[in-house]
Amino acid sequence: MRRSGFFAASLLLLCLPGAAMAWLALNRHEVNQISEGVFEVVARPGSGAADYWCGAGDYALSVLRTSATQKVYLWAARGPSVSRPGAKAVQFSLSVPPSGPAPQSYSLSVKAVGDSLTAAAARQYCFGRRMVDF
Repeated sequence: MRRSGFFAASLLLLCLPGAAMAWLALNRHEVNQISEGVFEVVARPGSGAADYWCGAGDYALSVLRTSATQKVYLWAARGPSVSRPGAKAVQFSLSVPPSGPAPQSYSLSVKAVGDSLTAAAARQYCFGRRMVDF
Protein backbone atom coordinates (compact mmCIF):
# COMPACT_ATOMS: atom_id res chain seq x y z
CA MET A 1 0.00 0.00 0.00
CA ARG A 2 2.80 2.37 0.89
CA ARG A 3 4.51 1.73 -2.44
CA SER A 4 1.41 2.51 -4.46
CA GLY A 5 1.13 5.90 -2.71
CA PHE A 6 4.73 6.71 -3.58
CA PHE A 7 4.15 5.57 -7.17
CA ALA A 8 1.00 7.72 -7.48
CA ALA A 9 2.79 10.80 -6.09
CA SER A 10 5.73 10.27 -8.47
CA LEU A 11 3.39 9.89 -11.42
CA LEU A 12 1.56 13.07 -10.46
CA LEU A 13 4.81 15.04 -10.36
CA LEU A 14 5.77 13.78 -13.80
CA CYS A 15 2.42 14.88 -15.22
CA LEU A 16 2.66 18.46 -13.96
CA PRO A 17 3.33 20.86 -16.84
CA GLY A 18 7.01 21.68 -17.11
CA ALA A 19 7.98 19.74 -13.99
CA ALA A 20 10.42 17.52 -15.86
CA MET A 21 11.43 20.07 -18.51
CA ALA A 22 12.82 22.89 -16.36
CA TRP A 23 16.58 23.31 -16.04
CA LEU A 24 18.16 25.55 -13.41
CA ALA A 25 21.03 27.84 -14.36
CA LEU A 26 23.90 28.66 -12.01
CA ASN A 27 21.93 31.63 -10.69
CA ARG A 28 18.88 29.41 -9.99
CA HIS A 29 16.83 30.88 -12.85
CA GLU A 30 14.64 28.33 -14.60
CA VAL A 31 15.35 27.80 -18.30
CA ASN A 32 12.88 26.02 -20.60
CA GLN A 33 13.06 25.02 -24.24
CA ILE A 34 9.93 26.49 -25.84
CA SER A 35 10.39 25.63 -29.51
CA GLU A 36 13.02 24.34 -31.89
CA GLY A 37 16.04 26.53 -31.22
CA VAL A 38 14.32 28.96 -28.81
CA PHE A 39 14.52 28.83 -25.02
CA GLU A 40 13.39 31.16 -22.27
CA VAL A 41 14.82 32.25 -18.95
CA VAL A 42 12.05 32.70 -16.38
CA ALA A 43 12.22 35.68 -14.01
CA ARG A 44 12.68 35.49 -10.28
CA PRO A 45 11.93 38.37 -7.93
CA GLY A 46 14.39 41.18 -8.65
CA SER A 47 15.70 39.71 -11.92
CA GLY A 48 17.75 42.07 -14.05
CA ALA A 49 19.37 41.87 -17.46
CA ALA A 50 22.50 40.17 -16.08
CA ASP A 51 20.38 37.40 -14.54
CA TYR A 52 18.68 36.61 -17.85
CA TRP A 53 21.94 36.63 -19.81
CA CYS A 54 23.56 34.42 -17.15
CA GLY A 55 20.78 31.85 -17.55
CA ALA A 56 20.99 31.98 -21.34
CA GLY A 57 24.77 31.60 -21.46
CA ASP A 58 24.82 28.82 -18.89
CA TYR A 59 22.06 26.93 -20.73
CA ALA A 60 23.81 27.35 -24.08
CA LEU A 61 27.09 25.98 -22.74
CA SER A 62 25.82 23.35 -20.30
CA VAL A 63 22.74 21.95 -22.03
CA LEU A 64 23.08 22.83 -25.71
CA ARG A 65 26.86 22.18 -25.53
CA THR A 66 27.73 25.14 -27.76
CA SER A 67 31.21 26.52 -28.12
CA ALA A 68 32.19 29.45 -25.92
CA THR A 69 32.28 31.72 -28.99
CA GLN A 70 28.75 30.81 -30.17
CA LYS A 71 26.52 33.90 -30.28
CA VAL A 72 23.38 33.84 -28.12
CA TYR A 73 20.67 36.18 -29.46
CA LEU A 74 17.84 37.89 -27.64
CA TRP A 75 14.83 36.44 -29.48
CA ALA A 76 12.00 38.16 -27.57
CA ALA A 77 12.19 40.97 -25.00
CA ARG A 78 11.03 40.55 -21.40
CA GLY A 79 7.36 39.66 -21.38
CA PRO A 80 4.88 36.96 -20.36
CA SER A 81 6.41 33.50 -20.01
CA VAL A 82 5.33 30.76 -22.40
CA SER A 83 6.34 27.93 -20.05
CA ARG A 84 5.25 29.44 -16.71
CA PRO A 85 1.86 31.18 -16.91
CA GLY A 86 1.80 34.31 -14.78
CA ALA A 87 5.57 34.72 -14.79
CA LYS A 88 7.82 36.99 -16.86
CA ALA A 89 10.60 35.66 -19.08
CA VAL A 90 13.09 36.53 -21.81
CA GLN A 91 13.52 34.34 -24.89
CA PHE A 92 16.89 33.54 -26.44
CA SER A 93 18.18 31.57 -29.42
CA LEU A 94 21.43 30.56 -31.05
CA SER A 95 20.02 31.85 -34.35
CA VAL A 96 19.57 35.43 -35.48
CA PRO A 97 15.91 36.48 -34.99
CA PRO A 98 13.79 37.32 -38.06
CA SER A 99 14.22 41.04 -37.34
CA GLY A 100 17.99 40.63 -37.73
CA PRO A 101 20.84 41.43 -35.36
CA ALA A 102 20.65 44.57 -33.25
CA PRO A 103 23.35 47.23 -33.56
CA GLN A 104 26.20 46.62 -31.09
CA SER A 105 25.66 48.37 -27.78
CA TYR A 106 27.72 48.82 -24.68
CA SER A 107 24.75 48.56 -22.34
CA LEU A 108 23.34 45.26 -21.14
CA SER A 109 19.65 44.98 -21.89
CA VAL A 110 16.83 42.50 -22.44
CA LYS A 111 14.82 44.94 -24.56
CA ALA A 112 16.65 45.06 -27.91
CA VAL A 113 15.61 42.00 -29.96
CA GLY A 114 18.63 40.77 -31.89
CA ASP A 115 21.10 41.85 -29.22
CA SER A 116 23.78 39.21 -28.72
CA LEU A 117 26.66 38.04 -26.59
CA THR A 118 28.91 35.04 -26.95
CA ALA A 119 27.82 32.13 -24.75
CA ALA A 120 30.93 32.59 -22.58
CA ALA A 121 30.38 36.34 -22.15
CA ALA A 122 26.73 35.74 -21.21
CA ARG A 123 27.68 33.08 -18.67
CA GLN A 124 30.22 35.45 -17.06
CA TYR A 125 27.25 37.34 -15.61
CA CYS A 126 26.71 34.30 -13.35
CA PHE A 127 29.92 34.98 -11.47
CA GLY A 128 30.88 37.73 -9.08
CA ARG A 129 27.34 38.34 -7.82
CA ARG A 130 26.08 37.25 -4.46
CA MET A 131 23.24 34.81 -4.84
CA VAL A 132 21.24 34.64 -1.66
CA ASP A 133 17.96 32.77 -1.39
CA PHE A 134 15.61 33.84 1.35
